[in-house]
Amino acid sequence: MKKILLILTILVLSLSSKSQDTVRIVHRNYTTLYSKSLKYPVLVEWWETKSKVDCPTPLPRKDQFQADPKLLKETNLGKDYVNSGYDRGHMCPAADNECLGDTVLTECFYFSNMVPQPHTLNAGSWKSLETYTRDLAIKDDSIHIWSGAIGNVKTVGDDKVAVPSKCWKVIYIVKTKEYQAYIFNNDTSKSQKIEFYKVTLDDVKKLTGFKF
Repeated sequence: MKKILLILTILVLSLSSKSQDTVRIVHRNYTTLYSKSLKYPVLVEWWETKSKVDCPTPLPRKDQFQADPKLLKETNLGKDYVNSGYDRGHMCPAADNECLGDTVLTECFYFSNMVPQPHTLNAGSWKSLETYTRDLAIKDDSIHIWSGAIGNVKTVGDDKVAVPSKCWKVIYIVKTKEYQAYIFNNDTSKSQKIEFYKVTLDDVKKLTGFKF
């Protein structure tokens, strides 16, 4: 009995510690689950629709990377990325917010939406998947998206921002009731076509522990 109680106590403390580390922050066009210890979002969730991503006069992109005012101290990370060798990789892309007004566009540049990514990934296959998803939203309208990162291969900057080992994305196409899932190594590997990174939904569930 004492052994069982000890195991249950350890489990409760472990879950409590994890819940204290991650903070759920809701913004106008995305919700982020941000890890205060890793200093990146482990999960970002949003919807893409035709009206959100297809408008006649999208706002020009403004690289206004900044701390999230809802978690100011833990996301004041601008200096940590300088000369780090890593891009400030959007989870919810800037281009998904350019039809929604200045405030929404500004929010997507909060560091609670950023992950350290090598440029080869951020500007390569990761960007290609973002474009593909917007094209799907224009074609099929409502797309539910979850995106995030996992792991800690090293840290950068004085605030010790963790560099994840993998980035991932899950999309759900409402019209066809289809899930598509992708896992990327967060390294400088040569960018491949997005089909190369396609996995099963269960693969992402096992990797992250999240349900979709």
